[in-house]
Amino acid sequence: MSDLSKGRMIITNWHVLEPQSVRDDPPGGGSRVERRGVPATARESVLITSARTSARGGRAYTPEAYSVAKASGEIRVLDEERDALGNLTRAEIEATRYVESDSALVARVLGRAGGKQNILVINDEAHHAYRIPPDEPDADEQEALFDDDDEDDDLPDRKEATVWVDGLDRIQKIRGINMCVDLSATPYFLGRMGGSTNTVFPWVVSDFGLTDAIESGLVKVPQLVAADDTGRPQPAYFNIWEWIKPRLTRAERGTARGGPRPEAILKHAHTPIAMLGGMWWKELRKWEVEDRDARPPVFILVARNKRLARALFEWIGENRNPPGVAPLNIPPLANVDGRIVTIRVDTGVVAETDSDNSDSYENRWMRLTLDTVGSLAWPEDRQGRPVYPVGFEDLAKKLSRPVHPPGRDVRCIVSVGMLTEGWDCNTVTHVIGLRPFQSQLLCEQVVGRALRRRFYDIGEDGHFEEEIAKVFGVPFEVVPFKATNADPKPKPPQRRIYPVPSKARHAITVPNVQGFQMGVRNRIAVEDWASVAGTTLDPQDLPSTSAMAAALNMNRPSVTAPGGAHMATLDAFRAEHREQQLAFQMAADLTRLYAAQPTCEAPAHVLFPQILRIVQHYLDHKVVARPPALRLDAFLSP
Repeated sequence: MSDLSKGRMIITNWHVLEPQSVRDDPPGGGSRVERRGVPATARESVLITSARTSARGGRAYTPEAYSVAKASGEIRVLDEERDALGNLTRAEIEATRYVESDSALVARVLGRAGGKQNILVINDEAHHAYRIPPDEPDADEQEALFDDDDEDDDLPDRKEATVWVDGLDRIQKIRGINMCVDLSATPYFLGRMGGSTNTVFPWVVSDFGLTDAIESGLVKVPQLVAADDTGRPQPAYFNIWEWIKPRLTRAERGTARGGPRPEAILKHAHTPIAMLGGMWWKELRKWEVEDRDARPPVFILVARNKRLARALFEWIGENRNPPGVAPLNIPPLANVDGRIVTIRVDTGVVAETDSDNSDSYENRWMRLTLDTVGSLAWPEDRQGRPVYPVGFEDLAKKLSRPVHPPGRDVRCIVSVGMLTEGWDCNTVTHVIGLRPFQSQLLCEQVVGRALRRRFYDIGEDGHFEEEIAKVFGVPFEVVPFKATNADPKPKPPQRRIYPVPSKARHAITVPNVQGFQMGVRNRIAVEDWASVAGTTLDPQDLPSTSAMAAALNMNRPSVTAPGGAHMATLDAFRAEHREQQLAFQMAADLTRLYAAQPTCEAPAHVLFPQILRIVQHYLDHKVVARPPALRLDAFLSP
């Protein structure tokens, strides 16, 4: 080991190993461009959008730039996709770039090492650094509920693994690598690896697994939903996305490309979010009373796509309710009086700032916010002066922001995809997943955001004090290594459906109904209450109580596991709200809805008392609550 201290150490990231473009303008600034380097032709899928986007896993063009590149021959178009209005949205292209040679890349990456050849490579987060075959995804992975702005998790993983390993191959060819050591908390293959998916790397030589870390107290104990009111083998909130999917109507599901409506997801997810949010609120009060740590606990919500994340952020942080969704009513998570406690982080922003390619001040500020969640102050030098990150003071001045850590007050993070590896916030206590989870690697990475301990003080018994992380909606298994069938499933035969011109006279025209408007003059009433459907609050369908425990015993949650058992209930929601208060809120929302219609002639102050009486009558005569549900829970019911 003493010999290691004599060598030159270079710390870099995988982006540096990607061959850089080589294009030199001639002296004097002439119009002629001389291309140097090695031509590299690659096929890729690009987005055509007017908005600036990092297009994580690929590239993006504005329509104007795309037209110029196409006309100049910079790209060769293989296929194009258009939306219903005929606008170009995506293209499959083949582009040729002139990149640096292998020798030039190695000289750039290892520049400070001179001509040294005795190279030891240590790969951190090495579950991204291996060769991925160009196989097609299994049929099981073809999720029906896609969205236009979904960012396929596998695309950036593919690119990262390819760039990483190819770069090491170039170093091996030019200089030689003596040894390569892989370090990873999740040493198993990513998705789209055929029969190897979710299996352990065959080159693992030492493994201290998550079960060992939990039992030794090095990390928090992740508690998942173990049982609920339904009594089913798999509790409803263990995998919220799979629980919600069959409950969506055809209209709520949307199209194969459009995906489910965010308000439809929130309508069904309201109860588990309120349940876990209430537990977070209780934890916040506990920390404030203990006065042991001035930092607040952090609540993370992992969304499927940007549309759902935006709706969650507006609902939680801005108190703007999606149509048909009642207010969440957790005041400590609301952004008020200029104090930002709830933020939304897009995966593209993280990837863009990771690669140092971000020229957006707001994106850079968001990354600094994310990196300082759970930090009350900047570290200080020997003279007691704060040590700011490079460029932070200038950035804060340009954006007119205070110079304390931007993430100091953050209590809630709405994330698209997941947060990056190495994010070391140790105050995360509650996590909820509102997205499909198709691999245990993703589950472990999401749950891992909450597993860092706050304290490492040794108790009187000589052990660390137990710390708990509560998780809803992430179907996490502590021992996820399962063999899968290597033989791909045969694809079902495809049949093309098209209109026959000779039968055009039989065409059926269906009117496109945009919506309904109700004419309101001075009075609004329900003439026939008998025809109005009621609402039954049945815990068998919408659980109001869930037992949470760690899953260490053959992957089955057990009350004897570390951390014991905890009950997740709606007690916090019920304690903070009165039925009359929520009835007033519902009546106010309905009043605004009716008053905004152009056919409404009655003013709001005339409508409100009439609608309030209707709401109260419905609660009194049409809502049936089966114990342990309460009538108050009707405001959470989809």
